[in-house]
Amino acid sequence: MAEIRKGIAIKYKDEPYLVLDFKHVHKANDITTYSLKVKHLKTGNVYNLSVKRDEPIEEITLEKHSGIFSYKLNEDTYVFFDNQTYEEIHFNKQDIENSIDYLKEGLEIFILYIDDRPIGIELPNFVELEVVETEPNFKGDTVAGGGKPAKLETGKVIKVPYFIEVGDIIKVDTREDKYIERVGRK
Repeated sequence: MAEIRKGIAIKYKDEPYLVLDFKHVHKANDITTYSLKVKHLKTGNVYNLSVKRDEPIEEITLEKHSGIFSYKLNEDTYVFFDNQTYEEIHFNKQDIENSIDYLKEGLEIFILYIDDRPIGIELPNFVELEVVETEPNFKGDTVAGGGKPAKLETGKVIKVPYFIEVGDIIKVDTREDKYIERVGRK
C-alpha cells in the first residue's frame, strides 16, 4: 500500500484519484482503515472512500502540462493545446464532464497525464466569466445572504448578489461553483 498523504495521485480499483484529504480510522478487532476524500482524475467527481490498510493502493505519477482550451469540435469532443508538447489533445465530453461549464476559448488549464497518456484537465481555481442572463436589480434588494440565479457565458448558472447585472464580468470559484466578486463590465 502506498503511503497515504494529501496531494498524491493513487490508483485504487484500477481508477486514478487525487487524495484531497484523509484520516486514519481504527475500528474493532484492531483493523485500520483510511477515510479518504478523493477526486476522480478522469471525471473530476469527488468521493469519500473507506479503504482497509491491506487493500492494494498504488501511488502513481501524475504529470501536469500547462495548456489552453482551444475549441469544441462537436457535441462530444473538446480540443486543448498542450503548451509543453505543442500537440492538440482531444477529450470526450464524459472525460471532462465536471469542467465543461467553465470552458471558454483561450482558458488556461492544466492537462493531466498518467504514463504519458492524457486523462483529464484541471481548471484554474478561479475564472472570470460574463453574466448573460439574470433578473434585473431593483432598489431594496440588499438582504444579507440573498441572491439570484445568473446564467454565465458558458451556460453555467450560479447564485449571485442582487446588484449583479447582465454584462457584468464576475470571478467564480470553480471548486465550489461560487460567486466571488464582480471584476468589471463588458
